[in-house]
Amino acid sequence: MAIYEIICGAAVLLLCLLIIILCLMQDQKSEQNMTSALGGGSNDSFYAQNEGNTRDAALQKLTKILGIITFVILIVMNIVVPIITTLNASGE
Repeated sequence: MAIYEIICGAAVLLLCLLIIILCLMQDQKSEQNMTSALGGGSNDSFYAQNEGNTRDAALQKLTKILGIITFVILIVMNIVVPIITTLNASGE
């Protein structure tokens, strides 16, 4: 396993954990979904219910950005890293 694969794998793991945490921190939009069944049906999230929408907007934006970064790293890990590994192996 190349060092590039280890670095990309660790980055994807950390990004996935961050995305999960950010999704759990966001307010629920409605009570008619699967998370209401698992979460008890309350509309309270980790933060107080009366907080402003600016935090929710920032969390949604950060979640989208981290999702895009995760997707790009996965593409790099599955396309570019094997090419680099093959070139390094043929050059030795």
